[in-house]
Amino acid sequence: MNRLLSVLLWSILAAAFIGPGTVTTAASAGSRFGPVLLWALTFSTIACVVLQEASARLTLVSGRDLGQALRRRFVGGWRGAAVLYLVLGAIIVGCAAYQAGNILGGVAGAALAVDLPRSVLTLATGLLAGSLLWFNRVKRLAQVLGLLVAIMGAAFLATAILLRPDIAALTRGAILPSLPTGSAILALGLVGTTVVPYNLFLGSGLARGQDLGEMRFGLAVAVGLGGLISAGVLVVGTAVEGEFSFPALAVVLTERLGGWAGSMLAVGLLCAGLSSAVTAPLAAAVTARSLFAADSADGWHESSWRYRTVWLSVLGVGLAFGLSGVRPIPAIIVAQALNGVLLPLVAVFLLLAVNDRGLMGADAVNGRLANTVMGVVVAVSLVLGAGGLLRAGAATLGRPAPGPAAALVVAALAAVPVAVMVWRQRRL
Repeated sequence: MNRLLSVLLWSILAAAFIGPGTVTTAASAGSRFGPVLLWALTFSTIACVVLQEASARLTLVSGRDLGQALRRRFVGGWRGAAVLYLVLGAIIVGCAAYQAGNILGGVAGAALAVDLPRSVLTLATGLLAGSLLWFNRVKRLAQVLGLLVAIMGAAFLATAILLRPDIAALTRGAILPSLPTGSAILALGLVGTTVVPYNLFLGSGLARGQDLGEMRFGLAVAVGLGGLISAGVLVVGTAVEGEFSFPALAVVLTERLGGWAGSMLAVGLLCAGLSSAVTAPLAAAVTARSLFAADSADGWHESSWRYRTVWLSVLGVGLAFGLSGVRPIPAIIVAQALNGVLLPLVAVFLLLAVNDRGLMGADAVNGRLANTVMGVVVAVSLVLGAGGLLRAGAATLGRPAPGPAAALVVAALAAVPVAVMVWRQRRL
């Protein structure tokens, strides 16, 4: 029974990353490249389990959540303040990018079922999310919406099975990394939509009071199921003919399962967008409080102006994008890719934190196997993040996109000081 309850608890994380961004990015990847990019979901699911386990273990062992641990390490002086503001800025930017995708995706789902102007649907979504945050009515709604999103996920899995995909091709795509021309942004987006940086702070807080073994079981099962649903979405996307769109995706579901499945996509996208539109601003505010508030959270309670300013800012960015008239699918994919770029920043600190003997104690710091696995996850996230930054810089300057070798060089240069810091920390 305790293990089942643990799975239900950690399902919050799976529900948080299976939103409009996941549906859009995974289905677009399947539509354009078939099952070739499944390896990105395999990696991101494993990386999510590894990093979330480290974040939760940090809380269970040290009694501090991820934000408090970061504040402990970098407290005092202008350098410490600069690091804290850098991390907070990265998280807020990531949450704001997600918020744009959440509102755009939720409105796109509503537009499949309701014939109203997008501006009206956008304002309604934003006002509902804002009122829930203002009056702190998040938990009960999240449970209802999470159930509807789970039904949508089950519809995708059933459709993926009915499509009878080539098992050999799926296996190759799931284990053999490949980046066809034009697929880099989608691969980065698949990582960014699964290993969500702000979820590491959220998961760290969820771990309080749990048993270590039950935490690991519940986390692995919940995130594993979330990764399986994401893979199912990608497989369904392979059946979309021509350019990907939400109506085209609804047609695939309707043809395989009947009219109810197409309607479920509309409801599921709306619910996923609304629940995530509440979660992203909330996570930004919770992260800010854990980074800058005293242990008593004085001045950072849910009704304080500081707390509300953070989530209002993130919500405002999402509303601005929703009302700007930008096309939802490209904007959502870019938002997921941006989070893939931000991921290495949080992953590097987490690696340092779980190797800190002063924080974890001599017996609970990472062993060689744990450091090897985390090191691989951090290294791959550095390569993907470096590639994303280089391509963005090249596009800004009007230059050709650099090849994979450039991303490897930049990632290697970034990995060297990280490895040195981990080695020195373990020696201290």
